[in-house]
Amino acid sequence: MILARYLFVLFFFAGIPFSSSTSSREGGKYKKKAVRVLKKEAVARADSNLRLPPLTITAIPCRRSRGGLHDFYSEGDYWWPDPDHPEGPYIRRDGLSNPHNFNGHRQALIRFSIITGNLTTAWLITGKKKYALAVLPHLRAWFITDSTRMNPGLQYAQAIKGRYSGRSIGIIDGIHLMEVAQSVRVLEKDHLIPADDLRKIKQWFSDLTHWLTTSGFGRTEMMHPNNHSTCWNMQTAVYARLTGDEQVLKLCRNNYRSRLLPGQMAEDGSFPRELKRTKPYGYSLFNLDAMVMNCLVLSDSTHDLWSYETPGGKSILKAIAWMAPHVKDKSAWPLPPDVMYWEQWPVAQPAFLFGAIRFNKKEWFSIWAKHRHFLQNSEVIRNMPVRNPVIWFGYL
Repeated sequence: MILARYLFVLFFFAGIPFSSSTSSREGGKYKKKAVRVLKKEAVARADSNLRLPPLTITAIPCRRSRGGLHDFYSEGDYWWPDPDHPEGPYIRRDGLSNPHNFNGHRQALIRFSIITGNLTTAWLITGKKKYALAVLPHLRAWFITDSTRMNPGLQYAQAIKGRYSGRSIGIIDGIHLMEVAQSVRVLEKDHLIPADDLRKIKQWFSDLTHWLTTSGFGRTEMMHPNNHSTCWNMQTAVYARLTGDEQVLKLCRNNYRSRLLPGQMAEDGSFPRELKRTKPYGYSLFNLDAMVMNCLVLSDSTHDLWSYETPGGKSILKAIAWMAPHVKDKSAWPLPPDVMYWEQWPVAQPAFLFGAIRFNKKEWFSIWAKHRHFLQNSEVIRNMPVRNPVIWFGYL
């Protein structure tokens, strides 16, 4: 058993490249370095999570929701009371989050994601089953237990008082399920989830994937012109990977090649629609991370999105290269500071770690390594759905 575990860890951190642009040896080197950077604090955080009880959305009802107890509900961040009509429909103030809007379900989902990702990371690093087994009560509470489970859909996400009971762009709140789904995938490989539980969890994600790809909200979000469609594609791909849905994976690959990369990226590698926002720096980082995650999850031995280029030369390599100088030295940023959270960015953006591993870029690894890895600011946490990079190394 000890030898088997050793061989698993050795293979997991060595990785298998998809092309000759990097070698197994070089990719494994950066993975091992990353584990050394993260290990002490990652295990300490997992230790603090070991005995935390599950907390699902059913424990945090909101009377303003049009949905039921088991339906995820949130309210749009940038919407505020109209000073001229205090009891009327809310009005938009782009980039400025209203702290009084309901956020309880999103916070519970983020907590679930953090706990699950932390524990799975510690399992991979240490090989101690106590971390893996501690994930199971949380999975059962969210996906299986009738009294506490969440319904697989986001129909009531990012509602606006006086306007909408939910919106298609609320689907972006679901990105915090990605590290949960990936943790399930990791634990499944080690046969650590009982078969009946695994079947029910996969069915939950299959139902969510069906909703994302067939509902009006899902189809609208897929076609959104900025980071929303990037995130739709990213999370849908993660769930399809878990459930083995090849048709949805094909849909996501085609969407990346035909719409996301050519439609959102400029010739220089920037994302113009994100640069037009009131928080261009934060949104550029967010969209870059999501684009990289699309390449990570949708690439395999047959499909290589890392190396894909449009006829005009747009590629993920160019996107990472454009942003790198502005993360290495934020004073090089050519636009005014973001209206909120300017001081909190950048952190250890996964785009640079995964890009370093895939393309053998020492400088990108250094950019990732020098920034904050364990996050405290709630807005930064919310915009960093990939907080536990070790659980994703199996893709590289």
